[in-house]
Amino acid sequence: MIAIDLGSNTFRAVEIDCESGEPAAWYEKIVRTADGLHESGTIGEEAVARIVEAAKEARRKLDFSRGVVAVTTEAIRRAANAGDVLARIERETGIAFRIISGEEEARYTLLAVRNRLEKLGLPSRRFAMIDIGGGSTEILFYEEGDMRTKSFPVGIVTVAQSCGSLEAIAERLPELTKEMERFICETRHLAPLPPLLVSTAGTPTTVAAMKLGMTYATYDPLRINGTTLRRDELATHLERLLSLDTEKRQELVGVGREDLIAAGILIFERLMEILGFEETIVVDDGLREGVAIAACREAMRR
Repeated sequence: MIAIDLGSNTFRAVEIDCESGEPAAWYEKIVRTADGLHESGTIGEEAVARIVEAAKEARRKLDFSRGVVAVTTEAIRRAANAGDVLARIERETGIAFRIISGEEEARYTLLAVRNRLEKLGLPSRRFAMIDIGGGSTEILFYEEGDMRTKSFPVGIVTVAQSCGSLEAIAERLPELTKEMERFICETRHLAPLPPLLVSTAGTPTTVAAMKLGMTYATYDPLRINGTTLRRDELATHLERLLSLDTEKRQELVGVGREDLIAAGILIFERLMEILGFEETIVVDDGLREGVAIAACREAMRR
């Protein structure tokens, strides 16, 4: 089964073996879907061209004959030209994307994260989760089958582009995360803080990769899963990233991501502070894996 997640920054595809539930192959490319979205309210022509090219590359690398399920998230949710963009992508690549809500996104991601935690032998019955994307951030509290979640239109692409500098982001963070803080405080009044914080998506996984000595080219998702990050490590890795020249930064985190990951680390650190966690477990599995697992289960029920 092939599952595709067209996010606000990245086109991510995975080929899952439905028998084992494990990934057989991956494809990922930075497409910056949300580039300029905060100004124009639309997905730009150049972004659409990058998405189409990524989809064609994915077709060449993965076995699409096994079935494809494709979803897209915040950038397309917000874009005034979403219908035209998705129609063009389907016309030129044959891939039909479905726009999913923030809650659906959280449910699919939760499915993947719980599956991975179980495989790692880590607690999977009660935890908090943050998913920092390009155009939105999802915060989720899970306990014994019950989920409380909310999606916020704060992502690394939109924040980096609207603020312009790390200094401006740092200055605006209390305002940008105000609704998140309110949601977290309301939830913590309802139940005690879970014992575990799980972090997924590009910023946590990239920082985990830096900690493990990987570059963008040598990134291995299976090694990332289960990595522990302390909150005080985030500033260290941000400082290291900023100390490098542009070429070295791109080698470390990928071309077109060097400014975004720096912005994401500031958001990441702020959320850990609000949540009250000093460390987090990083899981690479996310939306695309959750979509694949759900599709496999549906196919097997048939």
